[in-house]
Amino acid sequence: MEDLESTTVPYEPDEQIVGRILAGNSYDFRIIMERYTPKLQRYAHTYIFTREQREDLLQDIFLKAYMHLRDYDPHRSFSPWIYRIAHNVFINAIRSRSRTPVFSVDWDVVFPHPSSRERTDTAILHKELAEQLEVCMDSIPQKYRESLALCYFEDMDYQSISQILRIPVSTVGVRLNRGRTLLRKAWEGMHPPV
Repeated sequence: MEDLESTTVPYEPDEQIVGRILAGNSYDFRIIMERYTPKLQRYAHTYIFTREQREDLLQDIFLKAYMHLRDYDPHRSFSPWIYRIAHNVFINAIRSRSRTPVFSVDWDVVFPHPSSRERTDTAILHKELAEQLEVCMDSIPQKYRESLALCYFEDMDYQSISQILRIPVSTVGVRLNRGRTLLRKAWEGMHPPV
């Protein structure tokens, strides 16, 4: 019987994979795509509602990333670089459709499904709360929504958010503070004290 540790593939940093791609092993770009598809789909959900739009935009992101991979600075983290490309693609898509950006969250990730029938009421309550929170998020300006989404749903640090949005780190902090305040006010507006 094989030892499980000997068959486990160690995690390889994005930057190392990109180095191999740039050295000529273009097939390894599939690893980047597999690694970032779920993350970028979640981030796309911040801006675009339909699955078809998200899929089309993801193809565009990966194509741009592959075509401009030589522009990537290997001394910096790869994640903010590809998120910056995604951010630009999403903003351009919104502008080209001349629609107001809409914040949407995959609440199944935030509130997992109940594991038994006894929890059905809890699931309904979570769904209602998620819908109300989504309405509150929709009511705040885009610049605060995207900062909140990157921080809380994509688990990005201030430095990464700064790189993606091309704003100073201090501005990230300000936007997150103001975003939380606006979100709290919107929530309180929907749920006034009794």
